[in-house]
Parts: sequence; structure tokens; C-alpha cells
Amino acid sequence: MRMRSKLPALPYIVWMILFTIIPLGLIVVFAFTDENMRFTLENMQNTSKYIHVLIKSIYLSVVATVICLVIAYPLAFIMSRKSHNTQRMMQMLVMLPMWMNFLLRTYAWMTLLEDNGLINSFLNLLHLPSVHMINTQGAVILGMVYNYLPFMILPLYSIMTKIDQRVIEAAQDLGANTLMITRKVVFPLSFPGIATGITMTFIPAVSTFIISSMLGGTNNYLIGDLIEQQFMGNEYNLNYGAATSLLLMVVVLISMGVFNQFDNDEMEDAIR
Repeated sequence: MRMRSKLPALPYIVWMILFTIIPLGLIVVFAFTDENMRFTLENMQNTSKYIHVLIKSIYLSVVATVICLVIAYPLAFIMSRKSHNTQRMMQMLVMLPMWMNFLLRTYAWMTLLEDNGLINSFLNLLHLPSVHMINTQGAVILGMVYNYLPFMILPLYSIMTKIDQRVIEAAQDLGANTLMITRKVVFPLSFPGIATGITMTFIPAVSTFIISSMLGGTNNYLIGDLIEQQFMGNEYNLNYGAATSLLLMVVVLISMGVFNQFDNDEMEDAIR
């Protein structure tokens, strides 16, 4: 009976072994071996010279995540208070850009932000000076916000729809103003959505390489670009690439642990 109950999970277990556990194991093996498959710590030691790239990646990802949160939080709350049909329409509008290929969306932003792009062409028509936007940190952050904003909105929306309107009305009846309701009622109840949204936005942002290479240029080289070049570019080196990937993996795991800890603490406070 126990074997039969585990059979439906067998395809998932096989999938996890083939496409998650084995690749992760190979990354660890290559990170701690040289070209002759002999154990070495040289690869991990060499990652220290890329710390500044990792710090820049974390910084830009944090800025993009904060901007996504500031935009998504009121939008998700407004969505959650609308009628059912309006909610479905707004959900579709949020998800609509995700139906387009990620690369095409980034190319579209290149067309807009280039020195001779649509935005500067429009400014020239108005006899205004051109603005250099492409190949800047601002362009990278803009690309991150545009591409990952739905990952912040949807978790917040799914949590806020569960907040009973009667709870908000009860707080209003007790004399709470809008700021107090947001701080004392909505924010604690929506914190699981905040933690999930931050995780789902920060992790792909910190490891991105398409956005930074296309919108940021060579002056905004991020950790994802470094890994991509070590595996597929002119700097082809599986061992260094695996070591850098392992470093990024550690950062991601630490970030997830911190977000989960905040989530658990906030839930305990809400229960109390």
C-alpha cells in the first residue's frame, strides 16, 4: 500500500534527480576540481576577484526589488478590492507582458532607450535635448522592474484578496485612519505575500544576464554575465564558471533563508 501511494510522486522524483540534483552535484564537482579532475580550492579562491561584481549585482537587484514593491503594493491592494470581473481583467493586464518572449521585451526597451531611439526621437521633435539612457545602471534597473514586476504583484494580490473587508471596516469603526489601517491591519496580514514577492523578484534579478548585457553594456557587468561568459563565451572555463555559480547559489540560499525568517517572525507576531 505504501509503495502504491508513492507511485504518483515517482515522475516528480525522477525529474528532480535528473534536472536538479545531478546538475547541482556537477556544479559542486567542477567547482572543487581542476581540468584534470583533481581536487583544488583555486577555483573558489579566484571567485574573490569577482566580489565587486557580485556586490553590484546585489545592489541593483535590491533597488529594483524595492521599486517593484513600492509600485506593486498599492496596485495589488486596489486590485483585491475590485469586483471579481475587474480583478480578472487587471490580472490579465498584469500577466500580458509575460506572454511575450523575455528577449523580445528587452529588445523593445533597447529600441526605446537608445540614443537614437523612440524616446530621444520624440524629445527631438519637441526641440528638447536628448538624454543618454542606454548602457546605464538606470536602464538595467528599469529592465529588471519591467520584467519582474508581475512576480511582485501576483503574490501580494493573492494574499490581499484573502483579507476580509469586514476587518478593515471594523478598524474604521474604531477610529483608525488610512495610515493606521495600512500599518496595523493590512501590512501584517499581507506580509507573507511581501516575503514571497521579494523572493520571487530578487532571485531572478540578482542572477540576470540578458537585461544587463543588452541594456547595461560593458560598464554594468553583473554576476550573471560573468557566469554566462565562463560557460559559453570567450572566457570558457567550466571550473571557474561552476565556482562562480556556487558563490551565487550560496547568496541566493542565504537570501531565501533571511526572507523566510522574516516571514515566520511576522506570522508569529500576527498570531499573538
